[in-house]
Amino acid sequence: MGTSQMQVRPLTPDTWDDFETVMGSNGGARGCWCMHWRLSIQEWMEGKGDGNRAAMCELAKRDTPPGVVAYLDDEPVAWCAFGDRSEYPRMRRSPLLKPVDDERVVSLTCLFVKKGRRGEGLFTELISAVCDHLAETAEARTVEAYPMEPADGRKAGADTAMTGIASAFLEAGFTEVARPRSDRPVLRYSLR
Repeated sequence: MGTSQMQVRPLTPDTWDDFETVMGSNGGARGCWCMHWRLSIQEWMEGKGDGNRAAMCELAKRDTPPGVVAYLDDEPVAWCAFGDRSEYPRMRRSPLLKPVDDERVVSLTCLFVKKGRRGEGLFTELISAVCDHLAETAEARTVEAYPMEPADGRKAGADTAMTGIASAFLEAGFTEVARPRSDRPVLRYSLR
C-alpha cells in the first residue's frame, strides 16, 4: 500500500467544522453522527440528530481521536471512524461481529464520503490513507474491517455501506479472515 494523495487529520476540535462539512446536515445517515456502534440502539435512537452530534463532539475532545477526516487538496471529502473494539459496545454484543480470535485490533467501523464526492472511487484511497496514519499512531499491529459485499451487483446505500465495501478493502491490501454471513466478510490488514 503506497502513500496516498489523500491526507487525513485526526478529529479534534480543530477539525470539527471539516467533519461537519463531510457529514452534512443529516450527520451522515439518519442523524447518526457516527455513533451507531458506540451506543445501544435505544441510546442511539434517543440521541438521533443533535444528541449524537453532541456525543461525537465530546469524543473529538479526547486525547485518542475517534477517527480521521480525509482531505483532497485541503477539501474535506471523507471520514473514517476507528478504535479498539472495547469502544464499540454494540459491536461487542453483535453475534455477527464477534471477535475472530484474541488478537488486538484497531476496528474500522465507519467510512463516509461527502455527498457530491460519492461515486469517485475514493474508498480505497481513504482506506490506504487511514492505514498509513494508523501505522504511525496505533498501538495494535492489525486493522480489522467489517465491510458489506453487496450481492448480484446491487449497490449498498449510505446507511448499509457505512462499514465500507469489501472490494475497496481488498484493493487496499486487506485479506479475509472470516465470513460470518455471505455478504459480511471480516478483513484484516497488518500495519507492521
